[in-house]
Amino acid sequence: MKAVVVHGKNDLRVEEIADPVCGSGEVLVEMEWGGICGSDVSYWKSGASGTAVLKDPLVLGHEVAGRVVQIGPAAAAELAEGGIRVGSPVTIHPATLAGEYDVAPEITGRTNLWPEVRYFGSAAFQPHEQGGFSRFRSVRPDQLRAVPSNVTTKEAALAEPFGVALHAVSRAGDVSGRTVLVNGCGPIGALAVAAAKAAGADRVVAVDLADAALDIARRMGADETVNPGRGGSLPEDVDVAIEASGAPRALGGVIAAVRRGGIIVQVGNLPAGEVSAALGNIVTREIDYRGSYRFVDEISRALELMADGVDVGPLMTHEVSIEDAVRGFELAADRTTGSSKVMIHLG
Repeated sequence: MKAVVVHGKNDLRVEEIADPVCGSGEVLVEMEWGGICGSDVSYWKSGASGTAVLKDPLVLGHEVAGRVVQIGPAAAAELAEGGIRVGSPVTIHPATLAGEYDVAPEITGRTNLWPEVRYFGSAAFQPHEQGGFSRFRSVRPDQLRAVPSNVTTKEAALAEPFGVALHAVSRAGDVSGRTVLVNGCGPIGALAVAAAKAAGADRVVAVDLADAALDIARRMGADETVNPGRGGSLPEDVDVAIEASGAPRALGGVIAAVRRGGIIVQVGNLPAGEVSAALGNIVTREIDYRGSYRFVDEISRALELMADGVDVGPLMTHEVSIEDAVRGFELAADRTTGSSKVMIHLG
């Protein structure tokens, strides 16, 4: 089968690899669509994503959806009451908890904080966890999420990043009736706009240096947009800020925009190592600065919101075939193309 495999820095290939075998306790999914994430681009560009360093060839991709083509005998019993059968459209929760650990009682339900999480298309552990940018992928039945009838598999491939955005908004607590600033309107930021509106935010202000990204944010529900590069000013005294750019130089302005006693959620990945940022207002304004990492099971809520009418279409700016995946990565890495989410047709 064809797969999108990174072998090292600047070495991305579409190549033939062996078809997976569907074990008794597994489900074989024929992939249809995948979305290129910033971490996928990072593995290609630098051979690493954050602290995860590529050591062996890795099939990329964790934003995927397709259809069930085979169910192992043991898996069939587990799926008997879930309504998933051969032919069912599904997306996949990419996480697998590994190892035996004692964790603090207050985080036992926060599976995203488990000490060892193997994630689709990740080089964090050895052996690497192969991703889903391939024709087929075998998974555990508990990883499957049924796609609602009025949601396409192309849209469902974005349930994973939408889950990340929903988790980030949930980390701020109740945002209903609040003013929310979203800084950085790449895919996660644009989805955070939709997540905040879905959670009842009264006013969402989106900030980015790219007009194309701000246009997408407006189509995702932003009430106002600001481009600081064109002289725009951030609002004052917002209740909540979702920082999705991951740019340390932006932190000072975002912090200054938050009211006293407000909340900032950092969902954009900051650079590894030391960073320089103006943080003084966190102290003088008693601002809560909270991290947000992946999600627990918000991927299921993402599918529900899509079924209820949240349109993720504005994000999907480009699509390529699996044979042309390298060009898709080039588009995703170059914001001057106006790209947001580049979709790969895997089928």
